[in-house]
Parts: sequence; C-alpha cells; structure tokens
Amino acid sequence: MAATQNFANHTRWHPPFHFFVLPVMLINFIWSIVQFVMAPGWNLGWWIVVSLALLVLTPFVRMNPLKAQDRIIRLEETIRYQQVLSPAVIQQAGALTVGQIVALRFAADDELEELVSAVAAGKLAKPKDIKQAIKNWRADTFRV
Repeated sequence: MAATQNFANHTRWHPPFHFFVLPVMLINFIWSIVQFVMAPGWNLGWWIVVSLALLVLTPFVRMNPLKAQDRIIRLEETIRYQQVLSPAVIQQAGALTVGQIVALRFAADDELEELVSAVAAGKLAKPKDIKQAIKNWRADTFRV
C-alpha cells in the first residue's frame, strides 16, 4: 500500500521522463556538439540544430499537460469553494492566483476557509508556504 500523501512526499516524479528522456536529450545535444568539434561539417552542424530543437521541445511535453491539469484543478476547486466556503470567502477567493488555488487543493474541507482567508489576506502567498500550512492533507493521486 502506498504511503499517505503529505507535503514531504507529494512531488510527482515521472521516471521515464525525468530520468530517461530529459537526460538522453541533453546528452544527445552535448554529443552532437562534440562530434561537430571533432569533425566539422554541414551534416553535423545540422544535427546540433535538430538536437537543440529536441532539447527545447522536451520540457513542453511535460509542461503542457501540467497547464491543462492546472486549469482542471482551478475548475474543480471553484466548484468546491461554492460548496464549502462562505459567500464572503468565495468572493476573496476570486483574487487567488492559479498557483495558490493549485496549492490549496491539498487542504481538507474543514481548514479550507481559514487557509483561503489567510492567502487572500496576504499571510500566505507562495504555493510552498500554503502547502506547508495545511494540517489535514487531502491527497491528489490523479496528477499528470
């Protein structure tokens, strides 16, 4: 059985991406430069360009799904706020950033109102600070 999710272990590492694809693309780019330096030519020069393009593309493969996920989380949390928070705090929640909303998704319903008020008042601003302030962690195991 998996460990209970909390601040210390909630970061999601995707081993095939983080420990295979990213390093391979970086090594490929470096290797293409080494090959070009050892034997300059148009073909090897072009391979540097292609390798750089692949290296630049690689983070987008991870970041675009995360941005879509953040939009879904924002929608889910907006609906949750309507069910759990008082009207005054819902109005305050309208000023929250996407990063703050994403961080607040880990808060259990019983502490959500207090945390949203603290964030809206500027007592907690950074997502990391918000996550650390959560007492009753609400796991999110459906992440990209």
